[in-house]
Amino acid sequence: MNRQDFLKTVTANDKVYSYYDIQELERRGIGSIARLPYSIRILVENMLRKFDGSIVTEDDITTICNWAPRYETPVEIPYHPARVLMQDFTGVPAVVDLAAMRDAVKALGGDPSKVNPRVPVELVVDHSVQVDHSRTTGSLDLNVSKEYERNSERYTLLKWAQKSFDNFRVVPPNSGICHQVNLEHLGRVVIAAPTDDGFVAYPDTVVGLDSHTPMINAIGVMGWGVGGIEAEAVMLGQPYYMSIPEVIGVRLTGSLRPGVTATDMVLTITEMLRHHKVVEKFVEFFGPGVASLSVPDRATISNMTPEYGATLGFFPVDDKTLEYLEITGRSEYAQLTEKYNKANGLFYSDNSNIEYTETLELDLSSVHPSLAGPARPQDRIALGDMKETFGQLLENSPGHGGRREPKQVSIEINNRHESIGDGSVVIAAITSCTNTSNPHVLIGAGLMAKAAVQKGLRVPSYVKTSFAPGSRVVSSYLENAGLMPYFEALGFHITAFGCTTCIGNSGPLIPVIEEAISSSQLNVAAVLSGNRNFEARIHQRIKSNFLASPMLVIAYALAGRVDLDLTSEPLGFDPNGQAVFLQDLWPENDEINQLTQSYVTLDCFTSQYSRIFSGDRFWDELNAAESTTYNWDDRSTYIKKPPYFDQFTDKPLELSDIHEARTFLVLGDSVTTDHISPAGAIPEDYPAGKYLIEQGVQKEHFNSYGSRRGNHEVMMRGTFGNIRIKNRMVNPKEGSFTLKYPESIEMYNFDAAMQYKKEHVPLVVLGGKEYGTGSSRDWAAKGSNLLGVQAVIAESYERIHRNNLVGMGVLPLLFQEGDSIDSLGLKGDETIHISGLANLKPRGKHEVRAVAPDGKETVFTVQSRLDTEVDVTYYRHGGILPFVLRQMLEE
Repeated sequence: MNRQDFLKTVTANDKVYSYYDIQELERRGIGSIARLPYSIRILVENMLRKFDGSIVTEDDITTICNWAPRYETPVEIPYHPARVLMQDFTGVPAVVDLAAMRDAVKALGGDPSKVNPRVPVELVVDHSVQVDHSRTTGSLDLNVSKEYERNSERYTLLKWAQKSFDNFRVVPPNSGICHQVNLEHLGRVVIAAPTDDGFVAYPDTVVGLDSHTPMINAIGVMGWGVGGIEAEAVMLGQPYYMSIPEVIGVRLTGSLRPGVTATDMVLTITEMLRHHKVVEKFVEFFGPGVASLSVPDRATISNMTPEYGATLGFFPVDDKTLEYLEITGRSEYAQLTEKYNKANGLFYSDNSNIEYTETLELDLSSVHPSLAGPARPQDRIALGDMKETFGQLLENSPGHGGRREPKQVSIEINNRHESIGDGSVVIAAITSCTNTSNPHVLIGAGLMAKAAVQKGLRVPSYVKTSFAPGSRVVSSYLENAGLMPYFEALGFHITAFGCTTCIGNSGPLIPVIEEAISSSQLNVAAVLSGNRNFEARIHQRIKSNFLASPMLVIAYALAGRVDLDLTSEPLGFDPNGQAVFLQDLWPENDEINQLTQSYVTLDCFTSQYSRIFSGDRFWDELNAAESTTYNWDDRSTYIKKPPYFDQFTDKPLELSDIHEARTFLVLGDSVTTDHISPAGAIPEDYPAGKYLIEQGVQKEHFNSYGSRRGNHEVMMRGTFGNIRIKNRMVNPKEGSFTLKYPESIEMYNFDAAMQYKKEHVPLVVLGGKEYGTGSSRDWAAKGSNLLGVQAVIAESYERIHRNNLVGMGVLPLLFQEGDSIDSLGLKGDETIHISGLANLKPRGKHEVRAVAPDGKETVFTVQSRLDTEVDVTYYRHGGILPFVLRQMLEE
């Protein structure tokens, strides 16, 4: 097979482009391309273009061309993403790893400059700004100034990387969220790469260091979130080895009814798909209802792909894609995108006869206004059920004695008496990439704010309001439409252009409010237009967190509480005592559409993105010198040289069974990467806080776990450090505690792990279903590794975290069907033995022997979640990075 035989040409923008014709494969009888889902066709093109007979073989191409809706065992293929997307929380540790790899190569006598991105990398600094200031005109400037004050070391590292690595670009802070910047500007849809003979066109594909990378699927770009370790390997030229996925087709019909938003739609889809169990699967949307959805509507659906558990939430390229490229200032891509995709069978047609693994159907007209919470994005609540749901939540809350009546306390704010209690909204945030890419709901929220102001309504002073758009384009069209003054009149001043409340950067509440919540054990609420609401993520004092559209965020902010039925009860009263209902404020679709067409214009996008890489005065003032290796500062509490390569040799270690291990934690279902590696505030009485105090860092300068990810000393201490994590070994206590055996002494998790390490005792974590849900947080695996966890045994895994564990040399094992912690009677005081590791095979079976203190043995079988030969290879090398480093040294 000669790939040159598949080269064809297409003309666009008065240029001739070569491309690899996947339809020629069908003409030659290699496979039926026309029956394949569009996302699988992109994999076909990728492998045809990268065919070399070595990494990508003829068998690989034949296999993917004959994609089967189901595979009894995983079938692995090498995939080559075109680029890598990063944000700073995950990007800083990735840069730290690359810098440490350069040191390791230099120490072994190699050329450190070999450690260099071989595919384009774009890093958007968006996750570090916090809402310290809100409800005032100067909030944005004050928060950005504080952001640089806290993070100058981290940002200097990123500026060094931009100067010292090839193929590495940085979008400086205060620009927007990586996913919206990717959607509105960085995404190419079709890439035209120069060759010796001209240009070759191919689909834009991306892997991102954030689980919400699939937002780019809205314009037909195949992208998903991966762990930092996997992304680093891709950056360094390695293929991304993946199992051929099942593809669930979701047929959309009808259209959304007036008064129903894209947020309501995505919460409905999230509930439906999470129930259907689409973990590790591609989801592809099709059907007549797709045409009724704008690209921002589709982006809202694609963005929440990790919330419903899938790898992709894909919309193939169609006319809406082309229109979006035009209005966002990428007209040079629009014509090429149309010509290329139509020529290569990648342009959407609703008349095609595509085969899916399964097909689900959703009538968009059946969607109703909704929220989700109080702690999981898939737990949808119909708007009319919120009052009853919160009452049940109170009734079932620990310490509430089965009562449903909310407790109220009186506080004083700015010399005014206020009353807060169970159900009070203390944070109302228009935040995150889920909704702030969508002009319809933002202009709708602006019109609601306008109506509320005109009726004399105000937001109670105990509600911390904030507005953090996903890009500066949002502020442009809202200002031009004359809506920003109404947002500001209700306290929704722009506080940041970045990810804030949804990532846990909500900032502090007024001290008197925090004190009232704590002393009276109040169950207060946050309402946010985000995509994540896991325990202790939004704010450590807030137990109930609800996802909602920006329009409902405005409504609940005005109401000041969530324990009411907005479909029948007033959300407030005007100065004359007249009741104001939600329908009195809700704008008509025609008015929203008219303003959207008038003010969301080409000029908004081109004026903002013309200077996207320039940065502000703070960025200009950062002093970062170019150098091949990084100059580590031993005094830094933000950036430390990691220990991964301290004992590095050019040969992998011999594997052996795990003997005399101890159970580190016994966990339940839906343990998230937030539980394992928190991103929010650092408690001063926890090991990470104590460490920082020992280093001379005052509490007010702790910053967050997320911002400290370049310092392994902080992150090790923060691993399994969520204040809401529930380790059954210390029931009913919550937080970062375990029992150290054989003494049966309660200790902080970190302290126990270090004691076990001194005693050379390996550790095992036991878990339930959906272990590692949530963010693509590589520190959840890195921290596990550094604490001495050698294996995790769970009932099921989320895709990214399983990959991260493999990438860090931690063995993911699966209970057999019917087995669980409870069914086997495991308590956590057992000594654990795992056999058969010297002869590892993909998905192999291993015997586990758990010996209780009284000598009773429980023997059971587990299955390795090393799914492929490549997984086994990575594990034998101690992880992906040691494997890649050894390959580099052989070049």
